[in-house]
Amino acid sequence: MSEREPKNEDKEPDHFPYRRPADAATLILVDRSGAIPKVLVGKRHDKVVFQPGKIVFPGGRVDPADNRVPVAAPIPAALEKNLLKGSPKITPSRARALAVAAIREACEETGLCLGKKPAGPVPALSGPWKPFTDANLLPDPSGLFLIARAITPPGRVRRFDTRFFTADASTIAHRVEGVVHADAELVELVWVELGSKPLADLHRMTQKVLDELGKRLSTGPLRHDAEVPFFRAEGGGMRRDILRA
Repeated sequence: MSEREPKNEDKEPDHFPYRRPADAATLILVDRSGAIPKVLVGKRHDKVVFQPGKIVFPGGRVDPADNRVPVAAPIPAALEKNLLKGSPKITPSRARALAVAAIREACEETGLCLGKKPAGPVPALSGPWKPFTDANLLPDPSGLFLIARAITPPGRVRRFDTRFFTADASTIAHRVEGVVHADAELVELVWVELGSKPLADLHRMTQKVLDELGKRLSTGPLRHDAEVPFFRAEGGGMRRDILRA
């Protein structure tokens, strides 16, 4: 299907030269303890360059170190299979890096860390991974599910090839206090019910992904064998395909 995008979607002119999209990952945390599932959203600072003041999910580009960080458990084989679908093709190590990046970005931006205590000693991790060492944890991607993939249209200031992951709130193992504040990238965090008014301010593409998540959640427990949509620009509109091997 194809839907035309608003001309002022990001208030970015479409005259930038072609930029290869950078691999990125987004994590949508879901709380299913109530009758209506809730998702965790953050409000971006008004002074940031990308989507200032917008309601967003934590995420960002893959770092070179994401593939080298030790984890408490490997990514599930079925998740790896989904990440390897589509084009351009990626390697299993890149698939792992994408899943780990989603966990890192969530911990950096929200202070919520998905981890597990390993059987052996925890190595001394530094930088954005230090909170895991402090809590005697390693990042744990085993509870992630791939919901969608989307590529920013050509001509934008920043282009990303983003994989949207989700995980249950019960997988949060540690919270770092003071990450979200008035001068941070995210100035506020809130759990909101699917379909509620705050979610109407999401970026249009993110709203499409959230709709896909809502459909998945309505059918019961999340499964890796569900179809994963792929959104990309085509002919001035937005095309939705299904990722294939």
